[in-house]
Amino acid sequence: MSLWKEFEDAEVVQSFRAFAREHVKPMAAEIDRDDLYPNALVQRAADDGFNALIVPQQYGGAGCSFRRVVSFFEEVGAASASVGISLNSNFQAQNAILRSGSEALRQRYLPKFAQGLKASYALTERNHGSDIRTLDTRAVRKGDHWVLDGQKSFITSGTGADLFIILVQMDEGLGVFAVPRDAQGVSTFVSDRSETFGLRNGPHVELLLQDVHVPLDHLIGNAGEGLKVVLRNLNYSRTLNAAMSIGLARSAFEESLAYVKQRKAFDQLVFDFQGIQWYFAEALAEIDAARLLLYSAADAIDEQRDIDRYSSEAKLICCGVANRVTAQAIQVCGAYGTMVNSPFNRYWRDAKTFEIGGGSMEVLKNNLGRYLSRMDMSPYLDPSAN
Repeated sequence: MSLWKEFEDAEVVQSFRAFAREHVKPMAAEIDRDDLYPNALVQRAADDGFNALIVPQQYGGAGCSFRRVVSFFEEVGAASASVGISLNSNFQAQNAILRSGSEALRQRYLPKFAQGLKASYALTERNHGSDIRTLDTRAVRKGDHWVLDGQKSFITSGTGADLFIILVQMDEGLGVFAVPRDAQGVSTFVSDRSETFGLRNGPHVELLLQDVHVPLDHLIGNAGEGLKVVLRNLNYSRTLNAAMSIGLARSAFEESLAYVKQRKAFDQLVFDFQGIQWYFAEALAEIDAARLLLYSAADAIDEQRDIDRYSSEAKLICCGVANRVTAQAIQVCGAYGTMVNSPFNRYWRDAKTFEIGGGSMEVLKNNLGRYLSRMDMSPYLDPSAN
């Protein structure tokens, strides 16, 4: 009997789970401890056909539904959120190029993801944080090239990336560019703000752009429409962050439950205390409910309806559940839960970091507030009230 309902074809889910358990989970503690970018595992994912799930078959990918992509990231998140966030960085680059890039750009880069290309999504600047409406990094056109100058900060997956998707300021507004790591004038360095306590997949780098020339077709979307490209892409990646969050909640639940069902205290199993059972009963219900919302968000993306609403709801709820469940796992396991060599501190640190990265809980609530502000409520008014 399985604890968790499968929302995709059982054989497909088992292939995702086997990859996560056989290859990812054995490396999870080392990646977290040493703050490593998982190069070998990203390549293994590519070799197994998992690094380009969303990429259409005509570009060498699997052409999967978003529901199937969510299922993959839930299983990877259950094994290692650090590996999951590395693969999500690749997904963000693929999705931006696929949905907004020129055909030349698609032909140039999308097939490489199936071969193991690694990417990073560079939005943040030190002086702007979550406010990306105006930026200091700039791009100007000079002849048959764009020239980029500036510095992006706190860049996830930057230590391993072969390709950067970069948001910059232009005369027309914001723009998004694909910039290869080996382009002249591109460099990265580690600063005093590079290391995080969760989602550790290599230090978050500073990305320096000094007179970087890229071809005209490396602009993703139209000049001045970069914010639209980025926000649409974030709605997709937020749903994947929700999937990884609920995956690690599942692992914390399963492993803490297994522990208390064999650990004795006061002449009985810890699980036999009613209060402990209530903890797990509430957590089970919350995980089940969050997963229903998660896959509803995946369906909304596949059906292209209310994506901003459901992606924000999914990340808001799934991250909240993951934080509560991972904290509870530490609590019920007692001293073992607090030990450095137990997995529970990693689960909690990753869950907490998910509440901030890719859209903080406050930003998600603002998104939902804006969604509600656009709603015409006149059909819901009671005529008799007038």
